Amino acid sequence: MPADKHGPGIKNPDVYEELRSDGASKEKAARISNAMASEGASKVGRRGGKSPAYEEWTVAELRQRAAELDVEGRSYMRKDRLIDALRNH
Repeated sequence: MPADKHGPGIKNPDVYEELRSDGASKEKAARISNAMASEGASKVGRRGGKSPAYEEWTVAELRQRAAELDVEGRSYMRKDRLIDALRNH
């Protein structure tokens, strides 16, 4: 994908696009792809994620995370909409 579609700050656009297609938020995809470009995939892979998938979170936990990210309309969203909003904020 050209840089104008995702921004010039993405250092590894292939990884970024793959993460986005897997459901990662723009922020998370950018953070991981840039870390992989800087530090190498094996080092980033060993670090790994510690948080469970959003599907395993309670609605209260999802709303709290949405509040941290200032997602509008979060108090009216059901679980599936909260997950979608968090992944695509």
